[in-house]
Amino acid sequence: MTRQQIDRIAHIVISLVAALVVVPIIFVIGYLVYNGMGALSWEFLTAVPRNGMREGGIMPALLGTIFLTLGTVIAAIPLAIATAIYLAEYAGDNRLTRWIRLAIVNLAGIPSIVYGLFGLGVFVLFLNLGTSIIAGSLTLGLMTLPVVISTAEEAILAVPREFRTVSLSLGATRWQTIRYQVLPHALPGMITGIILGLGRAAGETAPILFTVVAFYLPELPHSIFDQTMALPYHLYAISTQVPGMPISLQYGTALVLLIVVLSLTLVATALRTNMRRRREW
Repeated sequence: MTRQQIDRIAHIVISLVAALVVVPIIFVIGYLVYNGMGALSWEFLTAVPRNGMREGGIMPALLGTIFLTLGTVIAAIPLAIATAIYLAEYAGDNRLTRWIRLAIVNLAGIPSIVYGLFGLGVFVLFLNLGTSIIAGSLTLGLMTLPVVISTAEEAILAVPREFRTVSLSLGATRWQTIRYQVLPHALPGMITGIILGLGRAAGETAPILFTVVAFYLPELPHSIFDQTMALPYHLYAISTQVPGMPISLQYGTALVLLIVVLSLTLVATALRTNMRRRREW
């Protein structure tokens, strides 16, 4: 075979593999939209559940998910970015840092239920925070840390070394170089890691099951030490624990959760694309 024929075959194979990945995702999204769109309404989004959660809406669960996502941002992102900057710019290449990086990679692969049990033991019981928004946010933040640290470090290391050399040669300090030269160019990749972590946190059930969520709370939480409902657990509850639940409400809840996660991804993609257009390399 000629080189052109090999390239054509490779292109066809890669396209088929991509289709095998994309087509099921499109099918799942289309199936949820088809079955759940009929349940979506203003009342469904703004009302509280009624009649044993067989009627009404998902407002407490929707707001609870938003509260937990914001709490995860506060708990995880500053620490993750600071750790990534230290590993990429300050830490030497020695056995300790190699072990730290290995530990971060391993932590990213731990099942979420393990984080939930850790949050139960440390935040809920040992620190006596109880089942609360702060305990759930800290647990989700801990679960999000490895993903954000790894992607942020890779984004920082991808910035050309020449940027640092020129900045330092002009009299800037190391922190000034990182602040004004490295971080702005690494920001698109860092945002990608942040959104990946937050998307996972927003859709998790096991960690919040042990640390924050309640089966039914008609009122909104008044402080970070209160329990709350959340969409992932609410979907699990109405699908498995409530007899006679209308199937449209189950698919409607799943569709809203999907929209929340996809919205985070779309916002991140738009920000990343806009920042990459302004990048000078």
